Amino acid sequence: MNYRFLFLLLSCSISFGQNYSRQDSLRGQITAERAWWDLQHYQLDVTVDIDNQSLSGSNIITYKVLKNGDRLQLDLQEPMRIEKVVQDGKDLEWTSEGIAHFVKLRKKMKPGKEEQIKVFFSGKPRIAKNPPWDGGFVFTQDSNGKAFVANANQGIGASIWWPNKDHPYDEPDQGTVISVTTPKDLMDVSNGRLIKVDSTATTKTWTWQVVNPINNYGINVNIGDYVHFREIHEGEKGNLDVDYYVLRENEAKARKQFEQTTGMLAAFEYWFGPYPFYEDGFKLVEVPYLGMEHQSSVTYGNGYKNGYRGYDLSGSGWGMKFDFIIIHEAGHEWFANNITTADVADLWVHEGFTAYSENLYLDYHFGANAAADYVVGTRKIIMNDKPIIGTYGVREEGSSDMYYKGANMLHTLRQLIEDDLQWRGILRGLNEDFRHQTVSSMQVEDYISKATGKDLSAFFNQYLRTTMIPKLEVKMAGNKLSYRYTNIVENFDMPVIAMLNDTEKWIFPSSEWKTEELDLDLKFFAVKRDFYVDYQLIAN
Repeated sequence: MNYRFLFLLLSCSISFGQNYSRQDSLRGQITAERAWWDLQHYQLDVTVDIDNQSLSGSNIITYKVLKNGDRLQLDLQEPMRIEKVVQDGKDLEWTSEGIAHFVKLRKKMKPGKEEQIKVFFSGKPRIAKNPPWDGGFVFTQDSNGKAFVANANQGIGASIWWPNKDHPYDEPDQGTVISVTTPKDLMDVSNGRLIKVDSTATTKTWTWQVVNPINNYGINVNIGDYVHFREIHEGEKGNLDVDYYVLRENEAKARKQFEQTTGMLAAFEYWFGPYPFYEDGFKLVEVPYLGMEHQSSVTYGNGYKNGYRGYDLSGSGWGMKFDFIIIHEAGHEWFANNITTADVADLWVHEGFTAYSENLYLDYHFGANAAADYVVGTRKIIMNDKPIIGTYGVREEGSSDMYYKGANMLHTLRQLIEDDLQWRGILRGLNEDFRHQTVSSMQVEDYISKATGKDLSAFFNQYLRTTMIPKLEVKMAGNKLSYRYTNIVENFDMPVIAMLNDTEKWIFPSSEWKTEELDLDLKFFAVKRDFYVDYQLIAN
């Protein structure tokens, strides 16, 4: 648990200029009924009734008492319902307010002590309309008529199907056990390692154990007629188990397409440091939707094609050199699962760094020019509709530009640092120093500023907190070059590499006009493409 960020969130104010509801606050704030206890462990046991598209089960929640408290907030969304809550063998009462359920405890909570409650639940979970974006459960069939079931619920929250502390700031420090009961002819694949299978005449119960902290939305259920194959990746921390679970009908295609996995792991371990969950292994699991970054159980539904559903998002050609879902969703193991934002307003830390990981994968395997072609090509996707950072305390994400505006911001930052060894050290340092933690954007920004020895506050404010793209206005007259920035925040003075005729030169613009006399007659000016700025030539 990140206590520094807990304090920051508790003390922050919400922007009441928006029409946020009481439910938004109950979902997005660290309420008093959340703040006094620290999540330690989940033991989730669920039976999936495929024919009725319903769930039933229980969740044992282990927590540490931080300070006195007598009401505990759990989250579960309709039409799922809590059936019973038990502590020390005694039934507890609760009141409900939308998705939030406030459990009244019978005994005094003593700071420092670990306690448990067991929550029984049942119901029909929300059915996803367009997963993974419109979250929920997917109940479908494979081509052989066998059930094919999965969940994806990042945006809407894990509480669409099981009761939990559904706020990203607090993860179970001691991990999670997930037991899923399925019909006997099907298999469940969840997070971590399979530790046992219990059978009856009609069912099987698959029990998986995660020993590392895990974000709630990363906990998943995947049920199908799976076949399993595996390999070993010789990684930075030794041998990493790499397991694949795919529909029986797709095994041959999967064995070919998933050859990219170890190359992905090699690239990301080089740039980001060791895979963060060696103890839990790494899995790719086929699902009936596009895919998601479920921790140690990355889900895949890209049709065994390179690109994004067979399409190059960048238009550069380089996007067809890799399977987007394998590379992007696995990149989240470092940024989203290892480092998790404590408020979804800062989700760019997940998506910006992971979109940038596509660029770094290309850099590792195909070189810097390929990587630059790709990331610059993604600029056409950027909308600049609203800032990348959302509103705190109400579970509101920022703009979808967090993906490729975030990636282009990071690519620009790499140019400013001018030292790829230092840049790599920063990326690896983030994953080491914030390992298995929840963080804020500001913590990440401050870390990078400190590591570079540069005050990058205006840089981050420009790209994260406004929709403005810096515009460089330029005048040329003989050997004189004049320039200034417009469309910028206060104190923004990012240097860029200018292309002057056929020569590269660093220039240092600010909001004020600057003029330089050069040893050449200026015929051509451009900003090197690696810098995410606009520029305009102005006639004298």
